[in-house]
Amino acid sequence: MVVSPLIGFIGLGTMGEPMALNLATAGIPLRVWSRSTTKYPRLVAAGATAMKDIRDLYHQCGTIILMLTDGGAIDAVLARNEPEFPKRVAARTIVNMSTVPPEYSLSLATDIQASGGRYVEAPVSGSRQPAQAGRLVAMLAGREEDVEAVRPLLAAMCHESFDCGPVPGALRMKLAINTFLITLVTGLAEATHFAQRHRLDMACFAAILDAGPMASDVSRSKMTKLLQHNFERQAGITDVLKNNRLVVESARAAGIASPLMDICLALYANTEAMGLGETDMVSVIKAIGIRDTGSGPGGIHR
Repeated sequence: MVVSPLIGFIGLGTMGEPMALNLATAGIPLRVWSRSTTKYPRLVAAGATAMKDIRDLYHQCGTIILMLTDGGAIDAVLARNEPEFPKRVAARTIVNMSTVPPEYSLSLATDIQASGGRYVEAPVSGSRQPAQAGRLVAMLAGREEDVEAVRPLLAAMCHESFDCGPVPGALRMKLAINTFLITLVTGLAEATHFAQRHRLDMACFAAILDAGPMASDVSRSKMTKLLQHNFERQAGITDVLKNNRLVVESARAAGIASPLMDICLALYANTEAMGLGETDMVSVIKAIGIRDTGSGPGGIHR
């Protein structure tokens, strides 16, 4: 069977849209599909072809990239539990860039390979802003020849990629990276809350952080959002909560302690319950604030 050079992209959400846009802008022959068609005009203007029927995307494309919310969404677009599934994956490479449980990914890889397809895990580190700039970092897992075939395609979306061994090594690595990211941003939000409650000079606070060894692209961008009370979504509370839960569940399954992530899980769940699920993860500062109990002059906790 001749494999088509066309690339399919399924899932045009917060991350998927800018990722697909970078592929189209780079001149890659791209076919896109999403349940919502609101993102189609920008992608078509950049050179992509929007597909009305997902079956046509599978028929035309030899490589299909998935950037979806969870395993249920992936199963749906692959028709995994239907007779159509082998037709959609046979002789094709499925590149899963979604963040899903590692065990789910391993099961999916087994099913795709049993149907004559190829499977590569390629979750990414980064939020919407790095996605727009093509500065994501990819973690890759799968058969060596399949990973190498996919790597050049990722260059339009990711400035670096790292091999993480066989499936589900990339997703386990992603969860480890997310552990640091979530605790880092939560710690920054708590430090900001502490400084604000003590009525410190916040510009000075930010400058000291920025001048010190803890400064990073993440701390700078999130500090700016906190100081400006800008809660526009880059990495949304609901998405962070999902990733946090994946880390905790994976830790439990392996008998690994996750004390900081357990606390973060409660904080992000509280933030979502406050109706802030679609705001940026720095909104966790609001859940931290409601934990204040009794204060003296200046709102200082006693």
